[in-house]
Amino acid sequence: MKNKKTFDIVLTAFFLGIMILMSVVPFLGFIPIGPLNATILHVPVIIGSVILGPRLGAFLGTSFGVMSVINATTRPSALSFVFSPFIPIIGTSHGSWKALLVALVPRILVGIVPYYVYKFGQRFFKGKTNSIALFLAGIAGGLTNTLLVMNLIYFLFKDSYGQIIKKGADQVYGAILAVIATQGVPEAIVAGILTAAVASILLRLRKQNALGN
Repeated sequence: MKNKKTFDIVLTAFFLGIMILMSVVPFLGFIPIGPLNATILHVPVIIGSVILGPRLGAFLGTSFGVMSVINATTRPSALSFVFSPFIPIIGTSHGSWKALLVALVPRILVGIVPYYVYKFGQRFFKGKTNSIALFLAGIAGGLTNTLLVMNLIYFLFKDSYGQIIKKGADQVYGAILAVIATQGVPEAIVAGILTAAVASILLRLRKQNALGN
C-alpha cells in the first residue's frame, strides 16, 4: 500500500508538472484558433482521473482551471473575459466573477467524469480489451470540457460572445455548435487515443507497484 501511495503522489506531481509546462509554453497547452484557444491540457487531467481516481483527478482539473484563468489574464485575447474575472467584458470596464464558473467547473468535472466512464466501460466490456474503456473515458473527458465550456459561455456571456463573433442573438448557439463540432470533437478523439495509449501503460505500472509491497 505504501508503494501505491508513493506512486500516486509521484504521478500526480508528474501530471501537474506537465500541465504547468504546457500552460507556460506558448502554443503548446493553449493553441489560438480564431477567438478561442484549442487545448490539450485536459489530457493529463483525464489520464490522471482514470489512474488516480476522482479526488486527485478533481485536483488536477482544478489546477487546469486555474492555469486557464492565469493564461487568459496574462495573455489576453478577444474572449479572455469568459475565462478571467480580471479581464473587462467587451463594452465595459470590469470583468465578471462568472468567468470563474467557465474556467473551473468544466475542468473540475474533467477530472471526475472519465474515472466513472472508465469503470462503467470496464463492466460493460468485461472480458474484452481494456483499451475500449480507456478510449471512451478519454472521449468523455474531452467532450465534458468542450460541451460545458461552450454552453456556459452561451448561458453566461451570450450577448458579449455574439459581439465578438459578429452574430445576432438567434445565431449564437449555432456558432457554439459549430465550435463543438469542429474543435471539440477532434479534441475529444485525440484525448481518447492518448488516454488509451498512455493510461494502459500507467495502470500496469501502478499494479506492479501495488504487488511489490
